[in-house]
This record gives sequence, structure tokens and C-alpha cells, in this order.
Amino acid sequence: MNARRPSRNQRAAAKPAKLPKPPRIGAGARLGSWRDQHLYGLFSSLGRLTARPLATVLTVAVIGIALALPLLLHVVLDNVRAVSGGLREAREITVFLDPKVDAGAAAAMAADLRRRADVAEVTVRTPEQGLAEFRQLSGFAEALDVLESNPLPTVLVVAPASATADAGRDEALVAAIEADARTDLVQYDAAWRRRLSAIMAFGERAALALAALLGLATLLVVGNTVRLDIQGRAEEIAIMQLMGAGNGFVRRPFVYAGLWYGLLGALLAIVAVLGVRIALGGPLDHLIASYGGHVTFRGLAPLAALATVAGGAALGWIGAWIASTHQLGRTA
Repeated sequence: MNARRPSRNQRAAAKPAKLPKPPRIGAGARLGSWRDQHLYGLFSSLGRLTARPLATVLTVAVIGIALALPLLLHVVLDNVRAVSGGLREAREITVFLDPKVDAGAAAAMAADLRRRADVAEVTVRTPEQGLAEFRQLSGFAEALDVLESNPLPTVLVVAPASATADAGRDEALVAAIEADARTDLVQYDAAWRRRLSAIMAFGERAALALAALLGLATLLVVGNTVRLDIQGRAEEIAIMQLMGAGNGFVRRPFVYAGLWYGLLGALLAIVAVLGVRIALGGPLDHLIASYGGHVTFRGLAPLAALATVAGGAALGWIGAWIASTHQLGRTA
């Protein structure tokens, strides 16, 4: 006996009802949700750091010291560059004439040099002017009074004509002056200026190498701190992953924690450099003044301070992202 077939109404009632389509979320709502999630991760990570102040202070202190060392070296090189700039730009040739050369012969030699195309200016310093300058700068005025005669020769200060340093042209001028019979000694510090430039270049390269090494140390410190934090919250992370949270959502607060570590470490480094500047500025000024000089000790430039803050925050972010990605990949 055949079974009774269901009617059309019964078949329609047996079909599952269609669920309504979910409302379409606009771009503005998605952007607002993305912003809220990142703001929550930013400030919640800061709250977790303040919840364990001792560990946070120790980590920030290590990062601050690591960033302060190359920053302090940069400040030292900046001051040395400012002091040595005049020495490297000075190209005068100092010509000490034979003591037997009188004032007339010295003036004639100066006139001969002024007629050369590679000479811009010649200044004549008489023995009397040299002795007065030496008396003023040396502090041996009473000892000089016992001299029966002036032992200093006439000096010519020759300025090369070329606006920029030309080693070959300047050396040719020096050789021509040395060949003159009226010349006793020629002082031209081109070799010293080349050594000074090489020393400055080496110092800048050493500062870059030190900054790279200590930047790597900052990455390792932040990465290890974040790794330990993830291990301490392993159960919480496992529950979040079971509930469907992706690695990006789980990783976000740890990445922002690394950002805070790097940012606070950079601010601490700037404060440390300013403290060193205040502590050493006064004694250094007194030391330079004791030698009759006056040099303004430069502090940290605003652009360098901003670069330090940005670099510290970036290093903290990158170190935390690498450590959290690696650790979450192992627990997935």
C-alpha cells in the first residue's frame, strides 16, 4: 500500500525558513570599529604596564640607557664638529721670514705674493705685533720684560685665492714660498686638517655602529619582555583563540606594550642626556675659559630628540611584533 504523499502546503511548511540577510556594515562603521579596537589596545597595554611598576621601570631603564649612549656620543660629536669647523675651514699659510729680513724686504715679499693669481690676501705681522700678541696670550709678560731684544721674526699670513680647498694648488703655493730665500719656515696645516677630517669621519661611523648595536639590544630587550608576558598569559590567550579571536587581535596589546616600552625608554634617554649636559656644562665652560677660550656647549637638538622618540617607539613596536608573532605561531 502506497504511503500518502504530503500535500503542497505541508511541503512548503517543511522547508526551513530563510534567515534575513545581515545588515551591511558601511566603511565608516568599520573604520570606527578599527579605531576603537586600537585605542583599547593602546590604553589597556599602558594599564598593564602600570599594574607592574617595578618590572616596567627596570625594562624602561635598560632601554633608556641603551638609547642614551649613542645619543650622548652624537651630542659630543656635534660639539666637536662645531669647535673644529673653524680649524678645518682655515687655509692660511703662515710664513716665518728669516730674522735678518728687515721691514722693507718683508713688505717687498708681501707685494710679490699679492701679485700672484693664487693668492687672495697677504697680512704682514711685524715682530713688535707678534711680541705684543704673545705677551697678551702667554701670561709671561714679566719674563718677556727681561729680554734685551725682540727674538720674533716678521710673519706673513697668506690666504689662498681659491674659495674651496685645492690640495694640489695650495701645495704648489707652499712650495713656491719655501723656495724663496727670504723664507725661514712655512707652516701649513693641511695634513692636520686631513687628520681631523678623518677623525671626525671615524667618530661618526663609530656612532652609527654603536647606535645599530644598541638598537638591536633594544629589540631584544622588548622582544624578551613581550615573550615572557605572553607565556604568563598563555591560558587567557588560549581561551581567546578558542572563542575565535585571530592572531592580530591577540597580538595587538602586546605590540602596543612594546611601543610604550620604546617610547618611555627614548624619553628617559633624552632626560639622561640633558642631565649630563647640565652636570658637565658648567665645569667644561670653566675649563675652556681657563685656557682663554669661549665655546658654547651645545645640547640636544630638537630634531635629534624627535628622531630619538620616533626611533625608540619604532624599535619597541618592531621588537614586540616579532616576538608576539613568533610566540603566537607556536601556540596556534
